[in-house]
Amino acid sequence: MSDSCTQNCGSCSTECGDRTEKFNDFAETPHDLSNIKKVIGIVSGKGGVGKSLVTSMMAVTMQRRGHNAAILDADITGPSIPKAFGIKEKAHATEVGLYPIKTKTGIDVMSVNLLLENDTDPVVWRGPIIANAVKQFWTDVIWEDVDYMFIDMPPGTGDVPLTVFQSIRVDGIIIVTSPQELVSMIVTKAVKMAEMMNIPIVGLVENMSYFKCPDCEVEHRIFGDSNIDKIAQDHNLKVLAKLPMNPQFAAGCDRGMIELFGGNWFDNLAQNLEDNY
Repeated sequence: MSDSCTQNCGSCSTECGDRTEKFNDFAETPHDLSNIKKVIGIVSGKGGVGKSLVTSMMAVTMQRRGHNAAILDADITGPSIPKAFGIKEKAHATEVGLYPIKTKTGIDVMSVNLLLENDTDPVVWRGPIIANAVKQFWTDVIWEDVDYMFIDMPPGTGDVPLTVFQSIRVDGIIIVTSPQELVSMIVTKAVKMAEMMNIPIVGLVENMSYFKCPDCEVEHRIFGDSNIDKIAQDHNLKVLAKLPMNPQFAAGCDRGMIELFGGNWFDNLAQNLEDNY
């Protein structure tokens, strides 16, 4: 216990020996009709590194491998998952609960954009309301038969990641990065938050790692040499995938056809989840 201790464990992040209230004391129970086996959070320390892309492609990959996949879109103010999958219909509710929308290949999706009248309507909510909405996606939505749920979280270490880590039984997280030198510091923040909350880290995924010329097939490091291997070594983590800069990724998301992506970039990560989670 520090000299500045206020005895209010609920507002403190320090794991001291005198702590009376643990982080997971806030855990919420999913809907009675839900059946969720594994929950994997997709996080990043900063925006624009392709976190939603990785979330979408991981769900597609696991669905292709015979698992029932689902996506909980926790990025309330910047939801992009419905667009990537070309989902036009809205979620519906009964007196029993709220039902997710299924994509063309059967992936269950819940996102705030599935509840808004217009996809372009802004969500102008304060942090506690946003965090509570994410919690309700876990408690009020009927996730009937899910082998792997992927939670697309907003960047940073603010209200929503904290709510997810405290309220939802997260089995592990995947940290998405890009090659810039600045990212090493930001990744460290995400790693330390996960360690503070006792959340296992599956490993790192580097997006925009290189660009392969379609004519000569030479790999060009647009953002400079990668630091991900050193970051992984410093934190004793695995590098699970290095994704190229590929215009087809963006085109697939823009056209709502992410389920048609090709390539085997996520096979190693998928195998890791099957073996260890």
